[in-house]
Amino acid sequence: MTGQDTLPAAGAASEQRLRRHISSVQLLWISVGSIIGSGWLFGALFAAQVAGPSAVLTWLIGTAAVAVLALVHAELGGMFAVSAGTARFPHYAFGHLAGFTMGWATWLAGVTTVPIEVEAMLQYSSNYLHWLTRSENGTVSLTLPGLGVAVLLILLFTLLNLYGIRKISRLNGAITIWKIATLVLTIAVLATRFHLGNFHLVAGGFFPTGIHGTIAALSGGGVIFALVGFEQAVQVGGESRNPGRDIPRAVMGSLFITAALYMALQIVFIGALGPAQLGHGWANISFAGIFGPFAGLATLLGFTWLAWILYADAIISPGSNGLIYVTTTSRLSYGMSRNGYIAQTLGKLHPRTGVPVYSVAFTCVVSLICLLPFPGWQTLVVFITSSFALMYAGGPLALGALRRELPDHPRPFRLRLGILLAPVAFIVVNLLVYWGGWEANWKVFCAVGVGYALLVVSWLTDRRPVRPKMGFRSGSWVVPWLIGLAVLCYAGQYSSPAHLVFGLPHLPMWWDIAAVAAWSLVVYYWALAVRLPAADVLELVNATDDGEETPSS
Repeated sequence: MTGQDTLPAAGAASEQRLRRHISSVQLLWISVGSIIGSGWLFGALFAAQVAGPSAVLTWLIGTAAVAVLALVHAELGGMFAVSAGTARFPHYAFGHLAGFTMGWATWLAGVTTVPIEVEAMLQYSSNYLHWLTRSENGTVSLTLPGLGVAVLLILLFTLLNLYGIRKISRLNGAITIWKIATLVLTIAVLATRFHLGNFHLVAGGFFPTGIHGTIAALSGGGVIFALVGFEQAVQVGGESRNPGRDIPRAVMGSLFITAALYMALQIVFIGALGPAQLGHGWANISFAGIFGPFAGLATLLGFTWLAWILYADAIISPGSNGLIYVTTTSRLSYGMSRNGYIAQTLGKLHPRTGVPVYSVAFTCVVSLICLLPFPGWQTLVVFITSSFALMYAGGPLALGALRRELPDHPRPFRLRLGILLAPVAFIVVNLLVYWGGWEANWKVFCAVGVGYALLVVSWLTDRRPVRPKMGFRSGSWVVPWLIGLAVLCYAGQYSSPAHLVFGLPHLPMWWDIAAVAAWSLVVYYWALAVRLPAADVLELVNATDDGEETPSS
């Protein structure tokens, strides 16, 4: 970038490159730490309420689905070590319209994750600080004083981010070790009070709500939300010391570590419940301290010391996760600015710390705004899950296109059978969005529409000498894809049971999956047919290269 892209009193242009500070272990911990947030604190309870014992199967399905997406991003992250990779990969393959769509979905997921982690901290804390939250009709939300505390916490995360990612990544490593140790301790202690009969003797057996409930728990039970975060190693790839080697390791390693822990947590949670908690069925699990499920259950079983450790972790795990998402979400807006989607100011870096200060501040402001319409963890989780699922769509499409246009480009990690797995991964993405249900997804689609409006405003007011081309031909599939997906969500099994579609019932089970898969394949091969040629791809890659700088110690 030129000196005009710097903050006042900036130094040489090289100082405007993101600095490569992050080691392989730190990169792994960033992804592990991003995954282990509030999802583990609530996921086991909500999944059990939706699916009963078959929630264990839900975690298996969720892990398999996310693993396919992680493999795709492992190859792409090794190819292009840039910040905000999930936004840039489709940008390289299909141009600005497609890249913005995926980048905006990624940014939506990230910026709303910051307040949901803060809300999780306060919801757990309300078991002993009752004034933080209130419960109405089974939904927990923050009180006015609770909102004040939430604002202060988001401001704290912002100030820590302005201090620089090098310090944050070092702090995150220690916190992640604490998180893993807490999860392992919880598993070991609850396993001593295990009732095998809970998996088959309680009313409804292993599948109390059928396979429908098992699948519904992917989104409604918070399972997918708990598993996402592996891509954070990709988002800060522009600041990795050895990205070609370390990004694939961090992506896959973080998923397998956390999935194994979550599976064990779900098993011991179900096994530790007693007859009194299950007397009214799985959907009505109840015990004192249920606002903090694992801590409340530990207290009920006589492990008060463990409960206090869990209350401490309920501040540390979501808190560190919120801190990380301020970091990575600000890198997303930085990346979108570098791609020419949004205001040029958001692409400026501080000359001394190399931090995108305006992007950090922008993330802070929007996170604060999100506290108002979404004042509780449960009101945000399905929205975020669908946003995350939508953002992953760019990976499989970009992999398929770049395998064809850049077949000889260096790939430190090359996904075997990638040409076959890419369309499968795209089907998985669309199913994850579909399973989120219409009640959550219509808000996501509306938010994408708001993003398009902002894109138009930015494009019309952009003062850069050469404004980016929208790439309408190479992105011609984007809007039809979203419209078709919205129709399927409205017509599917996971919409409100009260409404009909043009006077007809919802799509039957399995036929709905076939319809989503068929539409996914139509869009996938449509996108590949209009992909950018190699020369245009390389031009975009070179235009948004973050470069590399070795920092002083």
